[in-house]
Amino acid sequence: MGEQFTVRVETRFEAAHNLRQYKGAEEPLHGHSWRVEAKFSTAKLDHEDIAIDYVSLKDAIRKLGERLDHRYINEIPPFDKINPTSENIARWFFDELNRENIRQNTQLSEVVVWEGPDAFVSYRQD
Repeated sequence: MGEQFTVRVETRFEAAHNLRQYKGAEEPLHGHSWRVEAKFSTAKLDHEDIAIDYVSLKDAIRKLGERLDHRYINEIPPFDKINPTSENIARWFFDELNRENIRQNTQLSEVVVWEGPDAFVSYRQD
């Protein structure tokens, strides 16, 4: 088995949401201190011996977090149409970060969304 490098970047933001359907009713509006981690993997380094540029990755994930920061997530597409669960937020971050111009020569292996200090969801695609 060969080498494997994993590069992890994260962003944090404050935002409110409420689930449209939670145990048969709309959940009360509430906020979280969110943290999102993205993990990129590769077995190859570039000509500068870098797996992927931290600067561009941090910029990409930060910009996504800024779209939600200090906002009501339910009003921001696509969460104006889909339930703003941690699972859907993780999938959204994954889809947005899994673009060739962002992931470069790596594979986005996982996105983890923390709803606070003690609860998270992990999303990956096989």
